[in-house]
Amino acid sequence: MDSLSLKQIRCTAERLVPYIDPTPLLRCCDRRVIDAIGSDELTLKLEFLQRTGSFKVRGAINNILTRPDGDEGKGVTAVSAGNHAIAVAYAAQVLGVSAKVLMPRKASPARIEKCTSYGAEVVFFDDIGEGFGKMNAIAMAEDRTMVHPFDGMATLQGTATVGLEIGDALDDIDVVIVAVGGGGLIGGVGAALKAMKPGIQVIGVEPEGACGMTQSLERGEPLESVVVKTIADSMGAPLHCVESFAICQRVINRMVLVNDDALCQAMALIYDTFRFALEPAGVSVIAALAGPLAGSLHGQRIAALLCGSNIDESTWCDLVQRGRNGA
Repeated sequence: MDSLSLKQIRCTAERLVPYIDPTPLLRCCDRRVIDAIGSDELTLKLEFLQRTGSFKVRGAINNILTRPDGDEGKGVTAVSAGNHAIAVAYAAQVLGVSAKVLMPRKASPARIEKCTSYGAEVVFFDDIGEGFGKMNAIAMAEDRTMVHPFDGMATLQGTATVGLEIGDALDDIDVVIVAVGGGGLIGGVGAALKAMKPGIQVIGVEPEGACGMTQSLERGEPLESVVVKTIADSMGAPLHCVESFAICQRVINRMVLVNDDALCQAMALIYDTFRFALEPAGVSVIAALAGPLAGSLHGQRIAALLCGSNIDESTWCDLVQRGRNGA
């Protein structure tokens, strides 16, 4: 059976039922957003309301639940700037295993505290290359399972359940717009929706300061090193991987880029409109709709994924003010 077939994705969704929440969809009728994006056919998937504040928990839970026989009691380890670490910490807690997560030393204190609140041990690193190296060493020395933030079929099956929920809820949809970091989210969402609605257009959004997927697709192979300089740290994947990239090649129709100022402006717009306090990655689809995609999707039925809300209050306030100043 195809590991990302619609049947397999539905099996994954059933497996995750006790541990996640199906997140709501919101038809956007607010004039400010409609005028900003040039379309009145927008439905928002509110995945930031997911347990742990992002979509990442779906892949984390699925990774632990589908480990080979004999690995059930093993601890887990992961490396992340925040959302994936939080998700793995939560998944480990609810599934009764220990978690050791590696995070940048400069990570948000709020994200670190969220990890420890779920019982995870946090190990710090100075740069992402060091982080992956430490994770591999810990996995070997302590016989822990590595839970990858965006690669591997278990991760992709988990993120595919987001697409399944969108496809089951919306009879008519022409376009889905998804934030891109490593490619695990858009790969899973795109695979599910392409299986359900073959004619759908899948558009990915990256920051200009972390455009590794755009470059990888242009090259036809995944970049082994990506230069990252953006406020959207959740989208700053340092590399791309063969398995997830192959799925992305298959499902992505188009990539667009947004700058950090546009992300800040989108944070302000979403808060002023809905009172949603989201991180930059969470509003990247809105920045794309108000920027490079503005007016180009008129008349098409659009679904856009608001994927994360893990940001501390002080940083959020600073970025929203930057957005208002530049609007």
